[in-house]
Amino acid sequence: MSLTFLDNAPLKTLNTFGLDARAAHFCRLEHQDDLPALLDSEPYRQGPVLWLGGGSNLLFTRDHPGLVVQVALSGRRLIADQGDSVVVEAAAGENWHQWVQYTLAQGWFGLENLSLIPGSVGACPVQNIGAYGVEVKDTLCEVICADLADSGRLVSLSNADCAFGYRDSLFKHEGGQRYLVCAVRFRLSRTPSLKTGYGDIERELQSMPSWPAPTPLDVSQAVVNIRSAKLPDPRKLGNAGSFFKNPVVPQADADALAARYPALPRYPAGNGQCKLAAGWLIEQSGFKGFRQGDAGVHERQALVLVNHGSASGREIRALAQAIQDEVERRFGVRLAPEPVII
Repeated sequence: MSLTFLDNAPLKTLNTFGLDARAAHFCRLEHQDDLPALLDSEPYRQGPVLWLGGGSNLLFTRDHPGLVVQVALSGRRLIADQGDSVVVEAAAGENWHQWVQYTLAQGWFGLENLSLIPGSVGACPVQNIGAYGVEVKDTLCEVICADLADSGRLVSLSNADCAFGYRDSLFKHEGGQRYLVCAVRFRLSRTPSLKTGYGDIERELQSMPSWPAPTPLDVSQAVVNIRSAKLPDPRKLGNAGSFFKNPVVPQADADALAARYPALPRYPAGNGQCKLAAGWLIEQSGFKGFRQGDAGVHERQALVLVNHGSASGREIRALAQAIQDEVERRFGVRLAPEPVII
C-alpha cells in the first residue's frame, strides 16, 4: 500500500459536469491504512485540501491550487443482524446506486427511493441526500470518520451528532474541515415499508406488472425509470443533477404565492414551513431549455444545469446566478445551489 502524488493533474473525468479543471497535486486514497502517510505528506501540509468523492456535487470555476484527494475506500459488510432489521456498512468510496441495489438484493429495505442518485456513499451524509419523500438520515445510524484534527483517529458520529437538515449536515459546516467520512452505517428493515406518495412514483408503479402489490425492488425500478426519463446521463451530457435546493419558506409566504399562482406545487415542511418546487419556479421564469453558449438548462428538467460541451465553470455559475436573480424578482424567493462551488 502506497500513495502516488501527481502534479498538475486533470480533473475533467472526475467531475460530472466534465469541466476542464486541474489540481496542483492529486492522489487517490484507496486504503485507510494510508491515511497517516497522507496526513504527513508535504502536499497535504501545504494545503488547501479538497476531498473528492464521485464528483457529482461540484462546480469547478477555477483550478484547485492545492491537493485533491479522491476518496476511493471500498468495502461492504453486515455489522449486526437483529432479525427484522440489520445494520450494514458501506465504505465511503462505494458507488451509491450500486450500494442501494446491493441492499435490495439482500432483502434489506429502506433505500429504494434513493436509487440512481449519482455519487459515492461518503457524500450521502454530507448532503443528506434525498428524493421522493425520503432522506438518507431516515436510515443512517452512524458515520465512521477520520478526525483530521487528531491525526486521523477514527471516531463514530451518531445520527444526532450529524445535525441533519434539508440538504444539510454537520459536514457542510464546522465538521467539514475536521471529519473525513470513511464509512457509513445504515439500519435497514427486512419488512417493506413503501413510500410511494411523493412525485410520480405511484403513477409509474401503476404501469408495472406487479401493481397493485409493488415490492421495494419495484419502487426502486420506478424511481430509476422516472429519473432516467427526466435527468440526463452525465456520461453523455455534463451535469450535477439538481442544481438548486427546493426552497423552504414560511407557510404564510407560500399561501400568498399560491394565491397569485394557483398551480404552484408546494409541500408541508413542518414547523410552519412549506417547501416549494424550485424546478417549477425556474420553468415559470422562462429558463427551461435555455442555452447560453454551452451552458444551459435541461429541456426536460429545469432544475438541472448542463454543459453542452465546452462550457466553463464560470459560465455555468453565471447562468445559475441569472436564474437566481430572475426567480427572486418574480417570486421573491432566492434559490440556493446544491453543488459545492470551487
